[in-house]
Amino acid sequence: MSRLLSRLLVLVGLAAGPAPAALAGPLPDPVQIATEGGKPPFNYVEDGKPAGFEVDLAEALCRAAGLTCRIVLHQWDGILRDLEGGQYDAVMASLAITPKRRARIAFSRPYYRVPSAYMARRDAAVPSLDPAALKGRAIGAAAHSPQLAYLEARVPGAEIRSFDSAKDAGYDLRLGRLDLVLGDKRELSEILALPDGAACCRLVGDVPPGDPILGEGIGIGLRKGDDALRETFDKAIAAVIADGTYDRIRAKYLPFDTK
Repeated sequence: MSRLLSRLLVLVGLAAGPAPAALAGPLPDPVQIATEGGKPPFNYVEDGKPAGFEVDLAEALCRAAGLTCRIVLHQWDGILRDLEGGQYDAVMASLAITPKRRARIAFSRPYYRVPSAYMARRDAAVPSLDPAALKGRAIGAAAHSPQLAYLEARVPGAEIRSFDSAKDAGYDLRLGRLDLVLGDKRELSEILALPDGAACCRLVGDVPPGDPILGEGIGIGLRKGDDALRETFDKAIAAVIADGTYDRIRAKYLPFDTK
């Protein structure tokens, strides 16, 4: 081989850069996905089989990725332990992404987020929801909830009151003891679906997404080191969002955006 040809081959190799690292191992076949079956509308049991938003979405993700999947029911207790133990390959059971769980397992990108929303009485003038404009307003939230933590950290000028549940806070709102309730939008939507709730109150705005106090969202739980499967699910989530499949599934179960 001539020196000129050798130099050209070296230059081509440098331009191409290092070869990408191979993803760890082949994908499971079938991929077994565990869900709890106890958190409607996200996951529940219908005619003895897993059903709900997460089940429909799991099936769509597997189709988009060209995977053969099997969805199995597992009680909440021990669901991470048995994932680590290899009884299944992934968990789609409304598993919130938290630092504590990240230390133990891997997560896909979030596949749903439930917004935090404000609820007010129908007959009340709605103030600006900018935190600075809520000074002096009486705002209720469920005790120990991310929404209460958000109010305490981000809206310190408000009169913040904690309740056993968002439903209890809604009761005080109806009686005029509160100006606003901040809660999980799904829970507030369920309150408004009741006859007395719809007559009394309405949603007036969401907290802008992205605040770490309100969490990262819900992701697919995976074993650490299962990088090939994680990347496959990440790409599939992006694909079903891009082609509209995600919104068609979500609209069957929830009346608001969860991306």
